[in-house]
Amino acid sequence: MRQTFDALTRLVDAGDVVVLSGAGLSTESGIPDYRGPSGAARRHTPMTYQAFTRDADARRRYWARSHLGWRLIARAAPNEGHRAVARLQRAGRVGGIITQNVDGLHGAAGSTGVIELHGRLDEVVCLDCGNLTSREELDRRLREANPGFVARAAHVNPDGDVDLPAEAVAGFRTVDCGVCGTGTLKPDVVFFGETVPAPRVAECFALVERARAVLVLGSSLTVMSGRRFVIRAARLGIPVAIVNQGPTRGDGYAALTVDGPLGEVLSALADRVAGPATAVAAGEPAAV
Repeated sequence: MRQTFDALTRLVDAGDVVVLSGAGLSTESGIPDYRGPSGAARRHTPMTYQAFTRDADARRRYWARSHLGWRLIARAAPNEGHRAVARLQRAGRVGGIITQNVDGLHGAAGSTGVIELHGRLDEVVCLDCGNLTSREELDRRLREANPGFVARAAHVNPDGDVDLPAEAVAGFRTVDCGVCGTGTLKPDVVFFGETVPAPRVAECFALVERARAVLVLGSSLTVMSGRRFVIRAARLGIPVAIVNQGPTRGDGYAALTVDGPLGEVLSALADRVAGPATAVAAGEPAAV
C-alpha cells in the first residue's frame, strides 16, 4: 500500500492531471452511491428519459420522489475528498475536473472549471422553451402546490431520487414552466436513456487527450459514460490511476489502483503534494 501511494503521489505531483470523479467521492457527504459499500439498493427502476417525457404519471412519481431527495442533496456539504481535489487544483497539479456527479460539491469545495458530465441537479430546464431556472424556485412552487405533502424518504440516490410508496405520491401535483406557462420541466441532468450533449463529450475527450495523467476518484466505471475517457487515455498511453473502494471496470486500463476511503487517501495525497492545509479559502469549510 505504501509503495502504491508513493507512486500515486509521484504521478500527481508531476502535474497536468485530469480528475474523473464519480458517486463514491460524495458518500462521505452523506450521499450514497449505487454500487459501492455505502450504496443503498434501489427499490424501483431509475427514471428513463423516455418514460419521463411520454408519461405524465411517471413525471408525477419522479417529481414527488425528487422533491424530497433534492432537499437532502442540497443540504450536503463538500467532504475532505472534494476539498483535497480543490487544493490540488490550486497547487497547479490538477489541470481539469470531469465529474459524473450532479450534486455540485466540487464547485462548493472551491474547484473551478468543472465539467459536469451529467448536468446539475440544482438547475431545471423547460423541455419546450429551453428556459433554465433554479431548483430553489421550483422547490418553492412545488411546496405551494403541495402544502400537505409530508412523505418521508427512506433512501436517497446520487441523482436525488428517493424510494417512496405509491400511495405517498398519488396526490402529488406537478407544475409547468413559469415562463412559457405550459412547458414540461425536467431537472437539468442526463437521465437513463438520454445522451450526454455531444459538445460536452468532445470537451471531455479534448481535456483527457491533453492530460499527462488521468485520476479516477470514486467511480466503479460500470457505465460507458465515464469509462470511455479511461479507455481513450489508455489507448493514447496516458497513465490512469484509480482511487476507489472496491474494484472497478477500469482496473484493467489502470497503471495503479488504490483501494481505500476517498477522504483519507486524497487528504494525505494533497498534504504530500500541496502541503498541509493551513489556510482556508473564503467560503470553504476547513479540512478536518
